[in-house]
Amino acid sequence: MVRIVAPWVRTRLRTAPLAAVSVFVLVGITAFLCAAFPRAVDAYEGEGIRHELTVAEPDQSGFRFSAAPVAPYEADDPGLRASVTPAKLAERHRRIVGILPDALRTDPRDSAYGVRSQRPADGEAPGLTELDGGSPVFTLAAQSALAEHATVRSGRLPKPPPDSAEPAEPADSPNEPTEPTEPRPDSVEGVVTSATAKALNVRIGTVVTISRETAGPLVVTITGIVDPVRPRSAYWSVLPVLRTPGYLYTEGPPPQPYWHGALLLPPEAGPALLSLPKEAEPYWNVAVDPRGLGAGDIEAAERAVATVESGPVLSELRSAISPELQVTTGLAGILADYGKLRGAIAPVVSVAAFGVGGVIAVVLLTAGGLAASRRSTELALLRARGGSLPGIVARLAAETAVPAVPAAVAGGALAIVLVPEGRLWPAVLAVILVTVVACGALPARAALEHRRPRPGGRADAPGRPSRRRTVAELTLLALAAAAVVAVRRRGTGDGADQGVDQLVSAAPVLLGVAAALVLVRLYPLPLRLAALSVARRRGAIGFLALARAGRAPATTVLPLLALVLALTTAAFGGSVLAGVEAARDRAAVVSVGSDARIEAAGALPGGLADSVRKLPGVTGVVEVYRETDVGLRDGDDADGVTLLGADPAAYARLARDTGLGGFPADALRAGGKGPVPAIVSPGVAERLGDGARVIGPLSAPLNVEVSAVRTATPALSDGEFVLVDTAALTGPRAATTLLVAGGSVSGEGLRAAVRATGAADGIRVALRADERNAFAESPVQTGAERVYAVAALAAAGYAALALLLALIRAAPERVALLARLRTMGLTRRQGRRLLVLENLPGSLLAGAGGVLVGWVVVLVLAPGIDLARLAQASGGMAAARVPAELTTDPWSLLLPGAGVVLLAAGVAAVQAWAVTRRSSTTELRVGDTR
Repeated sequence: MVRIVAPWVRTRLRTAPLAAVSVFVLVGITAFLCAAFPRAVDAYEGEGIRHELTVAEPDQSGFRFSAAPVAPYEADDPGLRASVTPAKLAERHRRIVGILPDALRTDPRDSAYGVRSQRPADGEAPGLTELDGGSPVFTLAAQSALAEHATVRSGRLPKPPPDSAEPAEPADSPNEPTEPTEPRPDSVEGVVTSATAKALNVRIGTVVTISRETAGPLVVTITGIVDPVRPRSAYWSVLPVLRTPGYLYTEGPPPQPYWHGALLLPPEAGPALLSLPKEAEPYWNVAVDPRGLGAGDIEAAERAVATVESGPVLSELRSAISPELQVTTGLAGILADYGKLRGAIAPVVSVAAFGVGGVIAVVLLTAGGLAASRRSTELALLRARGGSLPGIVARLAAETAVPAVPAAVAGGALAIVLVPEGRLWPAVLAVILVTVVACGALPARAALEHRRPRPGGRADAPGRPSRRRTVAELTLLALAAAAVVAVRRRGTGDGADQGVDQLVSAAPVLLGVAAALVLVRLYPLPLRLAALSVARRRGAIGFLALARAGRAPATTVLPLLALVLALTTAAFGGSVLAGVEAARDRAAVVSVGSDARIEAAGALPGGLADSVRKLPGVTGVVEVYRETDVGLRDGDDADGVTLLGADPAAYARLARDTGLGGFPADALRAGGKGPVPAIVSPGVAERLGDGARVIGPLSAPLNVEVSAVRTATPALSDGEFVLVDTAALTGPRAATTLLVAGGSVSGEGLRAAVRATGAADGIRVALRADERNAFAESPVQTGAERVYAVAALAAAGYAALALLLALIRAAPERVALLARLRTMGLTRRQGRRLLVLENLPGSLLAGAGGVLVGWVVVLVLAPGIDLARLAQASGGMAAARVPAELTTDPWSLLLPGAGVVLLAAGVAAVQAWAVTRRSSTTELRVGDTR
């Protein structure tokens, strides 16, 4: 047996350490990006559902269970009185929490239970604040854990009633006598929140009398005033009146308001509420903890909510708690709305995933192909000396796997550490795919090239494309055409209901691949024609550069494909981000009408406009009079329109600057006699028709004539309008809206100016910047934008890498050529020019082709790409009126392409400078073993 002295893998790694390090770095970075991508998507989707549950109203984001209301005549039932004691309610609460599915993690801190009056009860006490609608009414609640959720501001917490001993349990048999029970208490203690005390004029010692039908009045003595520890928590916000009083209105016309407050009783006072005239009900509020919910748990949570609302879990709860147990929750709606948002954004994000994935795959194949091309002579020699193809492939795979596998594992582990949230299997699968492609690219290319011995030939003289290549290219063209048709017909807007369409998501990649194949086929022709024209000129540099660039060896296909695909992905990603930004900016302008807006239901305080004009950053203020529900006197039963009055010159300038229905000032300026010119919305124009028409109430008629029709106007974000000159309005017409221009206007300054008038109540201040930020409040939107930005940057980086790989691969051959030419009299300066000029046609082709393909992809796919939910998760009517379309971003198109050209020229210049400083004798003897 012959001992192997120099094993293949160890020898290769020791003789070519730089190649091994390059593979390690390339595979490590690629594995990190591919593993981090799905985990980043899971992370922002999980953050999104937690955000939705956190910002939702507490009465919607949890479960509210309630037993059957107890009628007053049933208040003496010992069994009912025993069922509402704190111990019994706590036991049932634990049973409910134990039965709920594990997919719904409960939050004991915000959960509560107790007994409360089902409807407000009339309460009487001296000194209570009365409104036009009459005396206040109260909701009485004996809720658990009051001491843990309230801070005593003054006084003390209520004590249990002195006769609140645990009532005896009812006898198991109706024939067995029951123990006599204590009479229900007629007097209990309670507390109110500071907001209730201030609004209703409740003080410590106030005695509130609640009348009852089956017994004497229930007397509630106020012993303290408390402040909620966390006012927005579910404990206080499931029933907001426990925290803050509100208005109720009488039924008769006109409706008159009266106060509605809450009296907080000790938990032991629950039996005392059974005799209330408005009926009392035991309840259990179970809060859901969103902290344990991730992207992979959403489907399980939806199924769990369905089983609780009307499924086996509800049946089990009714068997364990009460046959008439009712459940109320808004979780199903929250999860459904979030599912629509995620489903609308997922197809758009999948486009980025396909784009970057395609670029990465092509770059890995390019690296393997260039390595195989660089070692073509070595592998041909092994085959000529009897080396088997499987053996060579196995050894190449082994030497690539030694640096690639540890790099992939390290990159995947780093991604899991840096992005801790998310499912594990997509990241592991991505790492495996990267490893397989990286380890298989070099062996596959070597096996394809050396499957049979071939005679030597010129590397720069490409053969005729084979039939297999032609069929493959035609198949890709057919797939690209099918993808374009799918995008134009179905688009990405159906993802919320049907999931991600793989063909639609792969459309930019397929178009980029098809365009790159067409460019590879066509680009040698114009270069060869240019070389013919240069051949007649003096000097050989230009001719040599064009002639060499016009010869397209097979190794240039993958680098060019990687460049075009990367530039297309970067351009598409930048266009998506640009479309999102443009839609948000436009929606914010439509919503506010200017950089800032100050408005009130009635007239604004006098002098406010002058004060605002003096604020720093304010460049203009337009005063607008607004009157809603103005009749058109056209006999139509349609709703009235909004009448707007403004100064023609100032308002016309604002409309032109904002792009909201610009018009010449003369179209609005009122003359002396005759009808008043009016700018109206399309609906109003259709109703008014041609000629002058009288509109408005009988007390202030207005004779108007349509002078222009505009679909939008700064003073009104939505609805039909009539805009006239303020001077044409009769009577005092104080401004109701101020439209403030100024890019650096301060919201605090505007609010301070409003407060300085002393009439800040009912005046709303809105800033365009705040409105714009509100459109991107969901983490799903911000996370998807970050993913797209990283995808665009990664694509640009891999484009540069593909270019560098191609230049490095061609460097030895170019160095040898330059050395030969220098022996024939070529100067160093001419050699540098030759290397730089030889690289320019290919880089210009890749850059221009990437820009062109990116522009075509955006132009072709724009009608089918839906960016509405990505741009505006909940933008209201103003956002709904603004289309979110894919728009071409010049920076994303031109900057990567220009970077490719500059990088190619810079690398070529550095190579030329380094080569011309070395001796040509050394280069000519490269590979000489003598």
